[in-house]
Amino acid sequence: MSASTGTAIVTGGSRGIGRAISLRLAGDGFAVALNYVGNKEQADRTVAEITGMGGRAVAVRGDVGKVEDVERLFHAAKEAFGSVEVVVNSAGIMPMQPIEGADMDVFDKVINVNLRGAFIVLGQAASHLERGGRIIALSSSVIAPAFPGYGPYIASKAGVEGLIRVLANEMRGRGITVNAIAPGPIGTDLFLAGKTEEQIARIGGMAPLEPRLGTPEEIAAAVSFLAGPDGTWVNAQVLRVNGGFA
Repeated sequence: MSASTGTAIVTGGSRGIGRAISLRLAGDGFAVALNYVGNKEQADRTVAEITGMGGRAVAVRGDVGKVEDVERLFHAAKEAFGSVEVVVNSAGIMPMQPIEGADMDVFDKVINVNLRGAFIVLGQAASHLERGGRIIALSSSVIAPAFPGYGPYIASKAGVEGLIRVLANEMRGRGITVNAIAPGPIGTDLFLAGKTEEQIARIGGMAPLEPRLGTPEEIAAAVSFLAGPDGTWVNAQVLRVNGGFA
């Protein structure tokens, strides 16, 4: 465990990539306020893992698509640890949905969580962070290959990449970096749900570096870089962590 370096908020921080990010930042010395929306047991387990390795963490329930819930998340982080230095917006959903004949309720849900949620979290981060702060959002490398069925998800993540660049310009002169990480296919429940073994193998084989899925820990390592001292001069960028997938 490193010496404390401040506080990180991680939305969607109890499962999958978000969990790996929470654990990595805790290992880097950050106190972690991890957000979750439904599974309190999993959130409590992640907090216990962090405290078990000598770190500090709290779990805060809330829907990132609701302004009042995100405001409460930031206030809870400050109440627990005094300040916020890093914000990672990892919360997201990825239901498959063709554009033709689309269920608009599904589309609206994806946009609400992935894009509206990002907009709210980024806005709160801009309000609460001081000079030296880091804002990191998760996008997706699936934007480039544009696979069928990913329409709502790609639309939401393309929007996130646009928000990152705008916010970086809006934060001009404040000494706060704003970046995104675009994972390739990662072996999490979010990616694996609804796919056959053949589909998983085919997609995993697309990365020229090595025919496999990425791991949550590899994404967390990229977050650690952007949140740490070596990420000081990286701003308004989308870092595609995908083995050359796209």
